[in-house]
Amino acid sequence: MEPVEIKEMISDPEVLATFDVMKQLRSHLKEGEYPEMVRRMRASEGYRLVAVLEGEKVRCVAGFRVRELLAYGKILYVDDLVTDEESRSGSHGRRMMDWLVGEAERSGCAKLQLDSGVQRHRAHGFYFREDMKITSYHFSKDL
Repeated sequence: MEPVEIKEMISDPEVLATFDVMKQLRSHLKEGEYPEMVRRMRASEGYRLVAVLEGEKVRCVAGFRVRELLAYGKILYVDDLVTDEESRSGSHGRRMMDWLVGEAERSGCAKLQLDSGVQRHRAHGFYFREDMKITSYHFSKDL
């Protein structure tokens, strides 16, 4: 069994190594544009990208940022969280969630929050098992 670690993915090759898993959640992404998009988000919004690695294999990816909002105070907001479809139910998502909660605590956050598409029923089951609650509706309008 390969060693498992959680690592922040910073360099372009590291970011690119997460693409195949991230694309399972964000199917609109283009591989050639992905590292530059992550760099822009990192520079402008403090976006961070972390991965659960089993040896060299990316098993789970999370993109997040720490934000401060009048409504909640300081929070860790998870933009993206996806476990490789071939690795689901292998505790990789749980490891990532534990790491994210720890990072929120280390950053002085009052909450960890995320949005999840209404069609992602398996993900919702995972979030409920992680003791998360539905606390609001998220509305969107295409422009």
